[in-house]
Amino acid sequence: MTTAAPGRPTVAHVTETTHTQTTPAGPAERPRSPEWRLAVDALRGLRRDLFDDAFAYRPLPRTRAVGRSGGTTRYTGWTPHAVVIGLGALAMLVALASTSGSGLPSLLCGLLALGPVLLTLVRPVGAFWASLAATTVVSVVGGATGMDWPWGPGSFVSHLAVLTVVAIRTRPRTAAWMWVLTAVYGFVTDSLLGWDRYDTDVAPMLLLSALILLAVTVRHIRRQAQREVTAQQTVTAAERSRRTLLEERTTIARELHDVVAHHMSVVAIQAEAAPYRVENPPEELEKAFATIRENAVAALTELRRVLGVVRAEDYEAPDAPQPTLADLDRLLANVRETGLDVEKVVTGAVPELPQGVELSAYRIVQEALSNSLRHAPGAGARVEIGYVLGGLGLRVVNGPPPAPDLVKPSPGAGHGVTGMRERVAMLNGEMTAGPAADGGYEVTVFLPVPADIAIEGEA
Repeated sequence: MTTAAPGRPTVAHVTETTHTQTTPAGPAERPRSPEWRLAVDALRGLRRDLFDDAFAYRPLPRTRAVGRSGGTTRYTGWTPHAVVIGLGALAMLVALASTSGSGLPSLLCGLLALGPVLLTLVRPVGAFWASLAATTVVSVVGGATGMDWPWGPGSFVSHLAVLTVVAIRTRPRTAAWMWVLTAVYGFVTDSLLGWDRYDTDVAPMLLLSALILLAVTVRHIRRQAQREVTAQQTVTAAERSRRTLLEERTTIARELHDVVAHHMSVVAIQAEAAPYRVENPPEELEKAFATIRENAVAALTELRRVLGVVRAEDYEAPDAPQPTLADLDRLLANVRETGLDVEKVVTGAVPELPQGVELSAYRIVQEALSNSLRHAPGAGARVEIGYVLGGLGLRVVNGPPPAPDLVKPSPGAGHGVTGMRERVAMLNGEMTAGPAADGGYEVTVFLPVPADIAIEGEA
């Protein structure tokens, strides 16, 4: 019942109550112990290794023959198959020799010793089960002949051969499971069926098979480690090459930054000073030069901001301008002081080239002479510079070291040729580097230069 205020309508409030019935939770599932999970994982691995697709067709591949092609190595790839067949024949001969009497039982024991070994060539896991089954049949057929129990001599050799081949063709976990099942089979058959026999061979089988499987497992682990080391070395070499390439590109970017910054600064200064060289310059001319200067300053600021990141924290810009081919005589003089007999030959008219081409040409000659000092100490070198229409040709060649047995060359860091190729590629040039006919080394470079640029610079 609701009492309304005077002059207002009565509003009835209905409250709905929802009752939710909660079902008590059942007993929480107990978390499995680590031992339980380990046992489950082990049984799951046993099923995958020895039960799932146990008789799948997995032929033994041929090995890669290493050597000269010819009759001596033509059949080298079939060597593992021949070895397996030889083991099977040995097991068959042992079975025939150990079985008393002749006739069908003896032949059957021999074939049962041979069959599982040959089966490892195409169905390795199935061969293991076939070996256990063949051992049981042989023990029944030849049980009255006084053979060892549960493996006869032929079955003993056959089962060891099967374990070895299957372990080599599969993973170490499969080898461990085969040994465990072999032990279970030996103890079960010896306990249930061989209680009146004293010549059991379960212990010798387990001892020999354990030693063989251990050796095979060590071989697997060693080969896996070698593959991982090889892969790591390949990755390391690739990373080292990539790091070397980045270092060379960083060096080139630093030098070009200095070159371009110098030119942009000159443009800005000349644009600022140009209006003062003309008496009563027009307003449009002053605005044009002001715009040129503003753009040059803005470009210079952006260039320093972007390319400044390639400088190391402790890098200091050189006070002197970047070297050009005009400074090559000073470089050759320094090289001669170190003991390298070097001569320079210049052909063609000398034009004024872009500073980037001059710098790259100087660095290429410098690096080529450094390589001569490192790899051919005591040898003479020759630097040829050819100014031709359309570009600049460089050739740096050194002879072989005079006494290679007495003076060992320095291995170097391997960055020289990489840096030269980067500089040539930056200028869309061409480069070849390799041993010369006389045993020395030769570097040939062509740097293209548009004819109009060279003509303008020369004018």
